[in-house]
Amino acid sequence: MPSQSVLEQKKAIVAELSERLKNSVTGVVVCYEGINTEDDTKLRKELRENNIQYTVVKNTLLSRACDEVGLEDLKPVLEGTTAIATSDSEYAAAARILCNYAKDHDNFKVKSAYLDGAVIDMDTITALSKLPTREVLLANVLGAFQAPIASFARAVQAIVDKGGVEACAAEAEAAPAETEAPAEEAPAAE
Repeated sequence: MPSQSVLEQKKAIVAELSERLKNSVTGVVVCYEGINTEDDTKLRKELRENNIQYTVVKNTLLSRACDEVGLEDLKPVLEGTTAIATSDSEYAAAARILCNYAKDHDNFKVKSAYLDGAVIDMDTITALSKLPTREVLLANVLGAFQAPIASFARAVQAIVDKGGVEACAAEAEAAPAETEAPAEEAPAAE
């Protein structure tokens, strides 16, 4: 039987994991088996740069934390080597980074994930991993907002280039009105 101090340490780890799972918007559970130290270091660096917390965990401790926060559907994948990546603000970053990493490393596998407190399937994880970064999405939205304003600015500049509103109005008046009646059809030759 483990000592009281070991049990207290494990309870503290479970409480910390539970709090982390509760406060995160997304989490991805992976099997990190078979990766070397150099690749692991690169992966951890990329995750840190994207504000993703990545930790190797014991399956039993993560299982107890899942029970506490209502993520029981994650428990079936908790076997073998397990690590969890969580993000407090970015929804797609962990899935994008870990799925891309799994493509290049045969033994590294994404096991499962959750999003806003609900476990998601592998198709959803894959779709989430294909979303562009937050910065790219914001740039696209900004571009969509700027497009009408830019078109208006180009139209105003074209008026200025033609000599102003008066010149454009005079040009419009000088153009002949092409409102002629359609010609009558000639009778068909017999």
